[in-house]
Amino acid sequence: MSTHSNASGNIRFLNPPAVEVNKKKYCRFKKMGIKYIDYKDATFLTKFVNEQGKLLPRRLTGTSLKFQRKVGQAVKRARHLSLMPYVTDLLK
Repeated sequence: MSTHSNASGNIRFLNPPAVEVNKKKYCRFKKMGIKYIDYKDATFLTKFVNEQGKLLPRRLTGTSLKFQRKVGQAVKRARHLSLMPYVTDLLK
C-alpha cells in the first residue's frame, strides 16, 4: 500500500478556487427607457463592438433581442456612412 498525505480523499488546492458572483444581466435600453438608438452617435455604439470592430453578443452585453437587432442595424448604418470602421486592429 502506498501512503498518501491526503488519505481522507478530500481534494486540496494551493489556492482556493475562485467562485464568481455573476451579476444579473439587464438590458440597459429597457432600464433607461431608450426607444431609439441613434446611428450617428458613434461613441455610444463603440460600447457594443470589440477591439476588432465586431459586434458583441447578447450574452456579454445583456441586451435584449429587440434592442440587439436595433444596435446591429445602427452599427451597420454608422459603418456605411464611415462614422465607424468595418475592421480595425485596435478600436478602443
